[in-house]
Amino acid sequence: MKTKLGLLYGGKSAEHKVSMRTAMAVIKALDLSKFDIFPIYITVEGQWIKGPQLLKPVEDVKELDLSSTGEVSSGILSPSLFQTNIDGDSTQLDVIFPLLHGPNGEDGTVQGLLELLNLPYVGNGVLASAAGMDKVIMKNIFAQAGLSQVDYVWFIRNEWEKAEEEAYLKVEQELGYPCFVKPANLGSSVGISKCSNRAELDKAFNEAFQFDRKIIVEQGVVAREIEIAVLGNDSPDCSVAGEIVPKAAFYDYEAKYEDDNTGLIIPADITESQYEEMNKFAIQAFKALDCSGLVRADFFLTQDGKWLINEVNTMPGFTPVSMFPLLWNETGIVYPELIERLVRLAQERHAEKQKIKYTI
Repeated sequence: MKTKLGLLYGGKSAEHKVSMRTAMAVIKALDLSKFDIFPIYITVEGQWIKGPQLLKPVEDVKELDLSSTGEVSSGILSPSLFQTNIDGDSTQLDVIFPLLHGPNGEDGTVQGLLELLNLPYVGNGVLASAAGMDKVIMKNIFAQAGLSQVDYVWFIRNEWEKAEEEAYLKVEQELGYPCFVKPANLGSSVGISKCSNRAELDKAFNEAFQFDRKIIVEQGVVAREIEIAVLGNDSPDCSVAGEIVPKAAFYDYEAKYEDDNTGLIIPADITESQYEEMNKFAIQAFKALDCSGLVRADFFLTQDGKWLINEVNTMPGFTPVSMFPLLWNETGIVYPELIERLVRLAQERHAEKQKIKYTI
């Protein structure tokens, strides 16, 4: 019997376009003999729209904008949003695949909705999603877990507006230059700046606070950027490692999605012992956040051979040319198979949760 798979994409986020590209890639890769595909589109205004079953791959990302053709939901908690009508029978979708990046999708909000509806869904749960989205909370948890990382400070917009000079002095005294300023709750390198002086720092704060009320500032480090993909639930496995070689100052949004000015080396040129250590730290980070399904763990490898965890991404870029699928492809799991594994992991985790007793 086919799996009725709901694809949730778009989203009220600066990463809306990235999500749309991801959705198109997944649809093209899905085996229609195994899956019945049902699109659920979230507009940039936050409106939820259900489309009819997809009977063939989507050739243009514009086809995924259901604003004028889909069934607009009167309320996102309506169970009918996640039901379908096949041959006159209304049935619940088997699995939801949230292909959402950034706030209002990758941060635990949608995961909480799906938990309330008791629906199986691909990827991380509420806690891991929320903690993984907030870079400050994530780094605090990593520190508690004993994982090495760069020094960092963080600020709330209201506090910064009242005492800009004190904020800049704190960065200069505790971190120095160069440093990186980032919105705390955003992915895809949106709003990130590298700073080498006070003027650049001021500009970076103003830029980052456009995307979040909380920002984090991290100490610059001379190191290689190495990433590894993690797949699984309670007993996760790691892919081969890959290296990011940006030709720009750092791996920004344009380098990821809009130009070819970045090199990806897969597998990364590291020793077996370095790989084993990285593998251990990646799984340690995965378990510290109570992750499930998928994670991309990003590390710095310093010149003296020390691993520093940078962050994990609980919904990494997921087109066939994104790092997460590329790492698994090199490991031996091709893109369509990777999607199928994630669906199975979602079903396994949901079945495990059904064993929990809620009555006394």
